[in-house]
Amino acid sequence: MESKEFKIVRSHLGRTQKEMAQLLGVSIKAIHSYEQGWRKIPGHVERQVYFLLSRTLQRTGDKKKCWEILQCPEEQMRQCPAHEFQSGDMCWFVNGTRCGGKIHDSWAKKMEACRRCDVFLKLFHDTQGE
Repeated sequence: MESKEFKIVRSHLGRTQKEMAQLLGVSIKAIHSYEQGWRKIPGHVERQVYFLLSRTLQRTGDKKKCWEILQCPEEQMRQCPAHEFQSGDMCWFVNGTRCGGKIHDSWAKKMEACRRCDVFLKLFHDTQGE
């Protein structure tokens, strides 16, 4: 997550820097640093930010699961933690998913793939570059 996106999400959540710091369990200095681009946003903070944002963006009606949208092969689907924990609408949140048939080495690599994925884009498209 880049500093610009962090600011957009904070704005979308309607939080001041101080309130965002409290929500994320970090200092207000950390929030300033994230937004100015002086400090890389840690994976655990990015993950929590996306989680909070996802809860405000939940759409009503039928939510398609990632394995349906991506048409995952049965074997891959059964081995995937997103399927195991029935979190196909939040696969981006679950580490160890089998997207594209492989597990990503780190949160950064996972998010690199998620940012190009239809499941992620469908949920977060309203907040990308407002």
